[in-house]
Amino acid sequence: MTLTPAFLDELRARTLLSSVIAPTVKLTKAGREFKACCPFHNEKTPSFTVNDEKGFYHCFGCQAHGDVIRFLTEARGMPFMDAVKELASKAGMEVPAPDPRARDRVERATGLTDITAAAQRWFAEQLQGIEGAAARDYLQNRGIGAGTVERFGIGLAPAGRTRLKTALESLGEDKLVDTGMLIRPDEDGKATYDRFRNRLMIPIRDVRGRVIGFGGRILGDGEPKYLNSPETVLFDKGRSLYNIDRAGPASRQAKRLIVVEGYMDVIALDRAGIAEAVAPNGTALTEAQLELLWRLDPAPILCFDGDNAGQKAAIRAALRALPHLGPERTLRFVALPQGQDPDDLVRSGGRDGLEALLETPEPLVDRLWQHESSSSALSTPEERAGLKQRLVAHASSIGDRSLAQLYRDEWLQRFDALVRPQRPARSLFPRREWKKNRDGRFVPPPPPAGATARAIGSGGIDPPTSRAILAGLSWFPEAIAAHAEALAALPFADRGAARLKDLMIDAAFSGQPLDRASLLTILRIAGAAPLLDEVRRGGGMAFSFTRPDCDPDRASRDLGMAIDTLVAKAEIDAALADATERLGRGDENALDEQRQLHAAQGETTERLAKLTATD
Repeated sequence: MTLTPAFLDELRARTLLSSVIAPTVKLTKAGREFKACCPFHNEKTPSFTVNDEKGFYHCFGCQAHGDVIRFLTEARGMPFMDAVKELASKAGMEVPAPDPRARDRVERATGLTDITAAAQRWFAEQLQGIEGAAARDYLQNRGIGAGTVERFGIGLAPAGRTRLKTALESLGEDKLVDTGMLIRPDEDGKATYDRFRNRLMIPIRDVRGRVIGFGGRILGDGEPKYLNSPETVLFDKGRSLYNIDRAGPASRQAKRLIVVEGYMDVIALDRAGIAEAVAPNGTALTEAQLELLWRLDPAPILCFDGDNAGQKAAIRAALRALPHLGPERTLRFVALPQGQDPDDLVRSGGRDGLEALLETPEPLVDRLWQHESSSSALSTPEERAGLKQRLVAHASSIGDRSLAQLYRDEWLQRFDALVRPQRPARSLFPRREWKKNRDGRFVPPPPPAGATARAIGSGGIDPPTSRAILAGLSWFPEAIAAHAEALAALPFADRGAARLKDLMIDAAFSGQPLDRASLLTILRIAGAAPLLDEVRRGGGMAFSFTRPDCDPDRASRDLGMAIDTLVAKAEIDAALADATERLGRGDENALDEQRQLHAAQGETTERLAKLTATD
């Protein structure tokens, strides 16, 4: 049935919202509105308001919001058309005649949820029987206890081609085929047989909690690993989300909604006490699923696996969402450590480890920028033009024009900052200021107050230099382990930079493969992501390795030379400070030593200056 926006607007206009809510919720008049304790979550102090003039209700506690139709569908669990028919009857309006095809679909679906519910109960019984021992062991090894099994209705499809067919034959063979529980071969005369065999069965429910399909995980060897119900009159995998019936109410309590990749990820989060998670049904997120997500939360958090496939899926979701973005419709992202999924993270770090990531999700604008700016080299004008073109195209695909302009401005500002040529840092000891010593060699004068050398000698490496080193290590984290010992010896004057350095060294020896994405994830967990942003934007010295598009081999070589030079410089400065102190006490031998150290200091400074030369 197709209902026009004009019909629905007229229906809302003829209906007094408070009169529909009042029979089930005790309303109290408060000025032009009504107040009450929210029917969507438990509370003692009223935070639920009803506004008849504007035609909507809103809860300031759990953020539940909607009109009269949504109240009937969510608070009373009515199907959309049932809610429309009830309101239209009271308003004296006639509902438009249904499309015959839609009516046929509804009639075919009537009673089929009883079939899927019966199948779910039978699967649950098999799991607890003798044949379910191996499946129970598998669940126990995954940390899935009896309470979780019952909560999610998990069961077992035993081996055998006609086990379910025989058990549920009284329900009718045709209905078992219509729900996807049986397969009817194309060849005439061939008997139907069970679709799911030797699989752990996970029921998929609609928003009202009715079983509409199943996901089956193979037990032991075999392909495919996961097998879903086919498309039926009940189940449309691109328009449904796993666990949406439980995650909807939980998301209002938690004030967030999390999207993971698979059923087991949802169950893992539930075991950790996080119930507000959903998953697509073995497919990439569709526009229809995005709409379902945004009905529950304006900024769902996508928490996909840390492997390449998971991160590609996150980017596909971001691009698919762009045309539908608005001021209250976006996505956020959490990057898991390389090679880990939510289940792995819960097992290793518990809820705290996952919550540390969820507290600082990455906005969509940042995720797409990070993806595009690091996906290819930017060493030629053509490559930089390609990046700019992709960013502009992404911004142009956003349907909301004002938001599209903001995205465009933001990305182009970052683009300009990334590709703008940086001037090489000047040497602290220009050659024109050097003078001959007694041996005829040119040596630099003593460093002036505030110069880098004095900063290193007295309080550690100066902030611009330390920012440059840390920025380089963040872009090329493979170099951290190779230079860890020298890095540990570097004295950073800035406490934040010193902390970031220590975290990077720890990450290099965590046992996990380290790349840009996994390092960022580790720093986010440690609450150090803002420090990383600061060093990347902080205008440090212009070394080759401070550019993310630098050749990795050159970046690693230059990083090693810069770190070794800084370690040597710190040692020279410490020795120079000691010689200066002895000279002040009248030690004449310290004068020659001081001059030699000045010469060595100048050489290290010159080496650093050469490394800042751009090409």
